[in-house]
Amino acid sequence: MLKRIQYTKRSIIRLFSVICLAVTLQACTSSDKFHQATVIPDPLEPVNRAVLQFNTGLDIILIEPLSSAYIFLLPEVVRDSVQNFFRNLRSPLYVANNVLQGDFGDAGVGAARFVINSTVGVGGLFDVAANQGLGFEPEDFGQTLASWGVGDGFYIVWPILGPSSLRDSVGSFADSTANPWRILAFARDEEALYFIGSGVEALDQRSRLLTSIRDLRGNSLDYYSSLKSVYEQRRSAVISDSVYTNNFDIPNYSYEYEEFDE
Repeated sequence: MLKRIQYTKRSIIRLFSVICLAVTLQACTSSDKFHQATVIPDPLEPVNRAVLQFNTGLDIILIEPLSSAYIFLLPEVVRDSVQNFFRNLRSPLYVANNVLQGDFGDAGVGAARFVINSTVGVGGLFDVAANQGLGFEPEDFGQTLASWGVGDGFYIVWPILGPSSLRDSVGSFADSTANPWRILAFARDEEALYFIGSGVEALDQRSRLLTSIRDLRGNSLDYYSSLKSVYEQRRSAVISDSVYTNNFDIPNYSYEYEEFDE
């Protein structure tokens, strides 16, 4: 019990530190309003290009074949249940971010989805709430920071995790720290279970982007610039709650994926 209390205290302290750091980012970021599409500064471009080259090689050699095998071995209904399960686990985070953004309507929808899918949906394996008109809409702490007026900072390509920005990196760390699945697993000394689950979730997300990423790599004169542009458009769209019109997404496993209509 004492160990769990100490762990919870450490998690709260880390999360508070992240929020404080995020607030200070405003001093070093642009003053563009959060709903406007922006070109994110890229002072680390040489390093980012090298990291992207590493990520691309790893993706081609390992991650893409694993994703293809995942699709081949598991029927679509099973893969959909995997996606629904992990989305449901993150629902408390989505609700919390909606509250922090002052969007209490969507927070209520998120809370209702969590209750319905956790019960009638058999622990989140089935998205019963969607059939009741309660649509899925993820909200991350990066979006919350943007709604508070925090600018992008600068562009970063992380090893394995992929494209991000200074603001969204802080947001991703905060979401990871506050992830209910992580807190429960670490409190029960079952850290391996959390990392296995995260790996399965990332594999499921990557499997849904096989064609999109292949097309982007194959059709881009400069894959790095194309990927950066897609990232900027994608984040601007989700932050402003507008429709993203490209038919591909970005290979960043730190964020929830969803399909966008043409």
